[in-house]
Amino acid sequence: MMDHAHDLGAVHEATDRLLNEAGKWDNAALAEPSRLPGWSRGHVLAHLSRNADALGNVLRGRPMYASSETRDADIETGSARPLAEQLADFEASAGRFAAVADEPADWSRTVTLRNGVTDSASRVPFRRLIELEIHHVDLDTGYELEDLPAEFTEREIAFLTERFSGHPDVPATTVTAEDGRTWTTGGGSDGPAVSVRGTAAGLLGWLAGRRDGSALTVTGGALPALPPL
Repeated sequence: MMDHAHDLGAVHEATDRLLNEAGKWDNAALAEPSRLPGWSRGHVLAHLSRNADALGNVLRGRPMYASSETRDADIETGSARPLAEQLADFEASAGRFAAVADEPADWSRTVTLRNGVTDSASRVPFRRLIELEIHHVDLDTGYELEDLPAEFTEREIAFLTERFSGHPDVPATTVTAEDGRTWTTGGGSDGPAVSVRGTAAGLLGWLAGRRDGSALTVTGGALPALPPL
């Protein structure tokens, strides 16, 4: 069961971590490439600011974004702002999300995200946490998948294996961390059952599309190619 209050606390901590890191930059560092193809660090920060507002919209029962085109344009326009503007926007949008989350609400209700995806409102704070933690790694400033909180890594692996469960292009796959924790995913294709084993960070990197999986041990077939997130 989701504990939205616990996750909101983790969101606050992840926000502070990222703000402390970005506060060390200058405008030149902001303009440097991130690990996401075609995106600078400025693009990543602009996306995170707009995502905070978008998830606030979700909690209030509004469309997440006015449109995909508006979302993309806002990120592109926002990416070129000076560092001081980016940080102020990031902090202000985080505050707006926190304020919405503090409003009395039924956290068991169903909410609608992008592309008609629905979920429990109680999972929205964790979705924000995913954005903050994974994109902090994407900024390429020394914060790596291995540095993520262990609880987050385990929960994100569970979230992603659940997401790919039954996917028609993913064979039945057992995912096992070095400490023995096991998850299952796929099962929607006719391919042979596959076993994938590795460090928790390595498994998360593969599942989240941040690593190619070459460091993982695969038996029963080839490493499954996962759909884009």
